[in-house]
Amino acid sequence: MFLKVHCSPGTGDIVAVCDRELLNTTISHGDLSVKVTEWFYGNCPASEEMVRATLKKAGNINLIGKRSVGIAIDMGLVSPSGCIMIGKIPHAQVYSL
Repeated sequence: MFLKVHCSPGTGDIVAVCDRELLNTTISHGDLSVKVTEWFYGNCPASEEMVRATLKKAGNINLIGKRSVGIAIDMGLVSPSGCIMIGKIPHAQVYSL
């Protein structure tokens, strides 16, 4: 997986996590198209333990991929029904208000 934390003073940091094989690809389904870029998801590999530790402290989260979303589901941060499918790829967002 790849992980990047976007620091946004005043609005809260955003943690972005994607599955390794999705980086630098475009996922499409119907009219929906999502580019999984290094700019947003980073280029530093992250272990499952690192992802879990970062998600524990996160308020705003963007996840794409079966492993990435699966970790958030396992942690109780999102439910399977709270995810959308882009083709066969799950995507989830969590916001702290």
